[in-house]
Amino acid sequence: MIHAHNDASQTRWDRGDFKVQLLKPGSSRPVGFCDGSAADLAELKSLAEAEGAEELVLHKKLLKSGREIWTIGDAGAAGDGGADGD
Repeated sequence: MIHAHNDASQTRWDRGDFKVQLLKPGSSRPVGFCDGSAADLAELKSLAEAEGAEELVLHKKLLKSGREIWTIGDAGAAGDGGADGD
């Protein structure tokens, strides 16, 4: 399940309750958080299709803590530099 960014979900991320932080290129504020499950990927794909995207572009960055940052969209065009292209 994807949890939208708000004070409560940010606190849960800070405590380590979520495995994945979702970002959009060019924004430092998270879109939301999730556990990185297959259901989360399916939900992201469904949201992308609902917004008219032909395919979900997702760049994953593994953090030293074992958690991940997923950038949704074309991070390379925004100069993110931290995406590994997965």
